[in-house]
Amino acid sequence: MAHTKVNYRDVDEVGEGMYFMRDALDCESLGVTVVECDPGWEGKEHHHREKNHEEVYLLLEGKATMTVDGKTVDLAPGDAVRVSPDALRQLHVGDQPARFVVAGAP
Repeated sequence: MAHTKVNYRDVDEVGEGMYFMRDALDCESLGVTVVECDPGWEGKEHHHREKNHEEVYLLLEGKATMTVDGKTVDLAPGDAVRVSPDALRQLHVGDQPARFVVAGAP
């Protein structure tokens, strides 16, 4: 099939506010996740060194910061950050809800 269309709200929620869309979109090498965050939410500190998996985090709504290898990156709606596979990263949401789209691929 040349295309696949899915609304993230039709995908099963994994954890709190995480919608993994790779399987529903039938992606072969790209992962797409929508993350809806409550105020004060913090993501898990992690990297993707083993899978050589880079990610792009796009903030759609709210305010947030991202810690990448110990450096703080402030995010406003519309900002996108690319993170290399070996970089340690963690999202931090401030005092208002936030929504991200995260895309990643090996």
